[in-house]
Amino acid sequence: MTTRRKKIYEGKAKILYEGPEPGTLIQYFKDDATAFNAQKKAVLEGKGVINNRISEYIMTRLNSIGVQNHFIRRLNLREQLIKEVEIVPLEVVVRNIAAGSIATRLGLTEGQPLPRSIIEFYYKDDKLGDPMVSEEHITAFNWAATQEIDDMMATALRVNDYLSGLFSAVGITLVDFKIEFGRVYEGDFSRIILADEISPDSCRLWDAATNEKLDKDRFRRDLGNVIESYTEVARRLGIMKEMPTVIQGGVH
Repeated sequence: MTTRRKKIYEGKAKILYEGPEPGTLIQYFKDDATAFNAQKKAVLEGKGVINNRISEYIMTRLNSIGVQNHFIRRLNLREQLIKEVEIVPLEVVVRNIAAGSIATRLGLTEGQPLPRSIIEFYYKDDKLGDPMVSEEHITAFNWAATQEIDDMMATALRVNDYLSGLFSAVGITLVDFKIEFGRVYEGDFSRIILADEISPDSCRLWDAATNEKLDKDRFRRDLGNVIESYTEVARRLGIMKEMPTVIQGGVH
């Protein structure tokens, strides 16, 4: 059915289609996996289905604690209805434990707890490799206003607190995660809400007992069992009980 709809945007892991009513879009989760700004690519059958469900689960719970986001409802295995937003061209990263680029940049040992949760901003541009930017850059180039930066940081820390507890309760450590924000307009005013997705594609999740990676680093580092690890996250959260059938059935 997706081919008959007007495609609005296609990213590395998702496609956005025109929604059924004004102010809505349909977000379709692909099985494509990419790393290192799409230099490394693969198709992992079933990944889109799992990420759709995990993101639905998390966004619904965030909505229930007052963290407004673009999620409206899940439509089927791969699609969800979302609010149309004007995306702020920033990736907001919250880090609790040293891993990935911060370990490399600052010479930290992977797995070393950070003195406190650290928020970083990256400018969304694949051609530039999503460079890290400061609040000074953000306001100078008018990517976001000071109040919007404050709102994004406050929301990011709330999301971090909530997700840390959610994952900790099922034996998973939230190492870090990336979120994106968008503006919704009401008359002359706009407000910032959470957008995009929250899934093992956008979080680093380690088994609390063994530090085994249960996220996209399995793909980045050729560790194998990517889908199995994503499925394990869903299983621990109590969703996707039907997942094995979905994968064997080869949903496309």
